[in-house]
Amino acid sequence: MVEYQKIGVIGASAWGTALAQSAAQAGRKVTLWAYEAEVVEAINTAHENTVFLPGAPLNPAITASSDPAELSGCDAFLMVAPAQHARSILKQFAPLIADGAPVLLCAKGFERESLALMTDVLRETVPHAVPAVLSGPSFAIDVAKGLPTAVTLACEDREMGEALMEAVGSKTFRPYWSGDLVGAEVGGSVKNVLAIAAGIVEGRELGKSAHAALISRGFAEMTRLGLALGAKRETLTGLCGLGDLVLTCSSPQSRNMSCGLALGQGQTLESVLGARKAVTEGVATAPAVVALAKKHNVEMPICAAVDAVLAGRMSVDDAITALLTRPFGPETY
Repeated sequence: MVEYQKIGVIGASAWGTALAQSAAQAGRKVTLWAYEAEVVEAINTAHENTVFLPGAPLNPAITASSDPAELSGCDAFLMVAPAQHARSILKQFAPLIADGAPVLLCAKGFERESLALMTDVLRETVPHAVPAVLSGPSFAIDVAKGLPTAVTLACEDREMGEALMEAVGSKTFRPYWSGDLVGAEVGGSVKNVLAIAAGIVEGRELGKSAHAALISRGFAEMTRLGLALGAKRETLTGLCGLGDLVLTCSSPQSRNMSCGLALGQGQTLESVLGARKAVTEGVATAPAVVALAKKHNVEMPICAAVDAVLAGRMSVDDAITALLTRPFGPETY
């Protein structure tokens, strides 16, 4: 089986940093590309990403750089830059990625303008690379500190997928292989939108019963869209679907849930996002999810309500009223 010894991580967000840590702990040579000079300096000198992942000591073997050329010659790449910037960044790195090298897509979201999945963006920008997807219930700080975590690693070529699992996995970071890239992407993308809804439920103090109903009916929406796009139902019931949905909807540690929590408490979207350094992916993903649902004739009322609130077309209270006054019907998935 092929081994990936030199790993290039594109994007030094909290998640990118945590994955670099995991790969370094697996004994790989890791080069982490960061846009911000202060992040590069902090990682290389203090061995900590003080900007995006403070409080997590990093393996000194991790090298950070703001020069893409430093990732030239890597055996495999982890693409962790935000979904809405993926196309431009992948174009930049395309000449550095060898023919047949795997690119493990770790950002969660659909491209807002084109409605493309990240695997489609990769195929269009780096057609000589092999796409794979990493997604699942995982907070970056937990992974960086070595707390037990399990995720889905989707790759059509099982041997390549298993080699990637060896490259980034450990006894505490447990990837499970799947051949369903679409399912892994849909789960990771839709759950961010639903987490905003879960946060609004908490912010408006609608109760734990409403929270549980939101997760359950949100999962139904995720499943309907996933199946329409070609995902497998069993993938969506796994780590990268239901598992990630439960985690992201259940803790304000999630940027998306905390965004919804603030909205439910009466804050404006502008004030919430303006106070953050990290990207809240569900905000940009919501209109793409709704557009995809319309395109494929899929009913997703919760996601549509979130999109309407984020776009300012509907107040939080009006969105809640609209959902609660929908006609009674069967519990379908």
